Amino acid sequence: MEIRQLITFRAVAQTLSFSRAAAQLNYAQSTVSAQIQGLEEELGVALFDRLGKSVALTDAGQRLLGYAEKMLNLADEALAVVSNADIQTGPLTISAPETLCTYRLPKILRQFRRLFPQVQLTFQSEFETDLKRRLQEGLADVAFVMAEPFQIPGLVVEPLLTEPLLIVADPSHPLVQAERVTFADLRDQPLLLTESTCTYRRLFERALNAAGIPTQPMEFHSVEAIKQCVMAGVGLSLLPLVAIKSEIERGQLVPLNWSGRDFQVVTHAVWHEDKWLSPALKAFLEVTREYISGRQPVNESDAILTLPLPE
Repeated sequence: MEIRQLITFRAVAQTLSFSRAAAQLNYAQSTVSAQIQGLEEELGVALFDRLGKSVALTDAGQRLLGYAEKMLNLADEALAVVSNADIQTGPLTISAPETLCTYRLPKILRQFRRLFPQVQLTFQSEFETDLKRRLQEGLADVAFVMAEPFQIPGLVVEPLLTEPLLIVADPSHPLVQAERVTFADLRDQPLLLTESTCTYRRLFERALNAAGIPTQPMEFHSVEAIKQCVMAGVGLSLLPLVAIKSEIERGQLVPLNWSGRDFQVVTHAVWHEDKWLSPALKAFLEVTREYISGRQPVNESDAILTLPLPE
């Protein structure tokens, strides 16, 4: 079993395509096929099901993927230690839900790209339900998620920032004039909410159900679509302040005078506990912490390892 075979295996497992893996690795497709075939012959099992033009991991391939990721991480770490490398280069895959992709991460990514242009960034918008699988399988180096405080065995979870959630309406909505808005006021109000996998939607619905308020919301997969519909007077929504700050400042959305417990979630950075924190990943985490704290680094030397990092 050779490192190059494991690199090829991981690429095929991530792309589920021999041709895309070949393009990613700058190989001929026949080379990819030959390396996978050689690995399968050595192990005595099929790693992929070839279903016409489709490719899927077998159970054996699924089991190997976790080990392959660990072995490749260890190889990268050994290379860096032996060569005394501390240069921020190479690929980095970041996973986050739409809200963070749109409203939190762009400024961080812009700053990181300015400081470390040699790092090849891949940016994925994912549901948090896929978080653990993607990190375990090495499909993402670090993930960001908005959620209530949580821990998952095998993952490092670092809270970064509390995210206030507001119930908002268009300026002409009758509840905008109310001095106090309670759960009872939300009965029979049209609610526009994100997909059912969204943490802050689940938080809101639990509170509504506990108050005896039935929910049959209109479901959207886009925060931008929700904002446009609320501004058009279609209904109310619960959204993170970071996503609606500009519309509130322009008077297009108005937070209701909510009298109950404040709604909030936390933005977390998450990575696998066995993940080697490469110089590029360490630098990205540090730039993220700096930006979240409000002390934005102005040059490369300011951006690296000014806060403690997990071993």
